[in-house]
Amino acid sequence: MPRRRLDVIDRRILAALQRDARLSNVQLAEEVNLSPSPCLRRVRMLEEAGVIRGYHAGLDRREVGLGLTVFVGIKVERHHEEQANAFRDAIIALPEVISAHLVSGESDFLLQVVVPDLAAYESFLTGTLLRLPWVSDIRSNFAIQTVKDNGPLPLEQME
Repeated sequence: MPRRRLDVIDRRILAALQRDARLSNVQLAEEVNLSPSPCLRRVRMLEEAGVIRGYHAGLDRREVGLGLTVFVGIKVERHHEEQANAFRDAIIALPEVISAHLVSGESDFLLQVVVPDLAAYESFLTGTLLRLPWVSDIRSNFAIQTVKDNGPLPLEQME
């Protein structure tokens, strides 16, 4: 649940920015049926509240030389807070890991890893992941095809 209650206009602003974060304030205001000043105030409030965490450019992984995506399930030996924090810090520091989640089920953590190719993943697996403290099991699942990537949050369905 968000800390601040989002109204219909906030959701429209967020949906529009998810579709195109490069909209000018005038274009955004027009799209959500507000005048530019109140629209800009709302965007700034959403940024300050942490609802909008930032703006970025979506890159084609293959075009930048990161053609292999691997979903890695990691099981850890112990679940003491100090060890869990050390493990989390180690994962966060790895640039190949573009997302990491604490999960329930067979694995304790699910990582999304991007590397140039299978040889690079083998090197990352043996030289980095297997050397992390408290790792007891690693399962790798290779993405064959990306069907949907970083889709927008379904804000319109919440109205």
